[in-house]
Amino acid sequence: MKDFSGRIAVVTGGGSGIGRELVRQLVAEGCHVATADVSASGMAETERLCREDGTPQGTRIIGVVTDVSQEDQLEELRGKVAREFGADHVNLLINNAGIGAGASMFLSSREEWERTFAITFGGVYLGTRVFLPAVVAAEEGWIVNVSSVNGFWATSGGGNPNSAYCSAKFAVKGFTESLVCDLRVNAPHVGCSLVMPGVIGTDILANSSRIAVGRDDEAVPSVDELAAMRLRVGRRGMDEAAMSDAEVIALEAKTSDAYRTTAPTTAAEAATIILDGVRKEQWRVLVGEDAFELDAKVRADPESAYDPDFYVLFKQPGIVARPAR
Repeated sequence: MKDFSGRIAVVTGGGSGIGRELVRQLVAEGCHVATADVSASGMAETERLCREDGTPQGTRIIGVVTDVSQEDQLEELRGKVAREFGADHVNLLINNAGIGAGASMFLSSREEWERTFAITFGGVYLGTRVFLPAVVAAEEGWIVNVSSVNGFWATSGGGNPNSAYCSAKFAVKGFTESLVCDLRVNAPHVGCSLVMPGVIGTDILANSSRIAVGRDDEAVPSVDELAAMRLRVGRRGMDEAAMSDAEVIALEAKTSDAYRTTAPTTAAEAATIILDGVRKEQWRVLVGEDAFELDAKVRADPESAYDPDFYVLFKQPGIVARPAR
């Protein structure tokens, strides 16, 4: 798929981050895009930015509030895509939605852990399952599944567990690699890419916090979310009991902003790399120099990948190994 003009694409998680930038770049090329996200305001902002960028005449973009962990909502999305675009096919499916909560089997609740896995892996599996007939119906089709460097390195580094997110991203990696083989046998006109970003400048920290506790859009943090925030602050060695709710919220916002603004790769740069990978028909797409470096080091010495020294050595060039989307 060398050209996206006139094609039909579905992008999950299109209300922010890499998903938003994928939508913007696809629309700018004249691709009709349906974006799915739990945040209606996020999708509205994505559409506004697309209009501001300058949408080619006749190019359509729609946003559909969708929880990708729910198959019935994905089926509703598929039906709306068919109706709105008047077509029985989808050329490009990008399963990008995910969250990074459920860090520990010891400290995170079962509900948070399983919700993280259901969105971050379940959304990829169900998205593929629901839209596969439509992609196969296209004369030329491609599926993109977004994993992470945490799909081959199951930690945030520095002794920080990241249980649910890493498990989900490992599952995305295995599922996508098996899908590559499955498509080559049963639908050879459809390609597939496994995307593994390093640290990307997105709002995943803030978004994960609210979605993990079921707050789907921008609003005042719930009691459960504030409790989770305080737990994270306490783990950093700070006296969270002496802080007001407003101070805790402000600290979380500052941490999220720092993550987004100091990342070595921007969300827009990541989107360009992903779409170039599709054009080049790459089944394995690493995003960011840190992703390439970490991949090489884990492959070179897998037995030491979880030793404290491994993380220290990895950080020496100035790269921080944190999950990204």
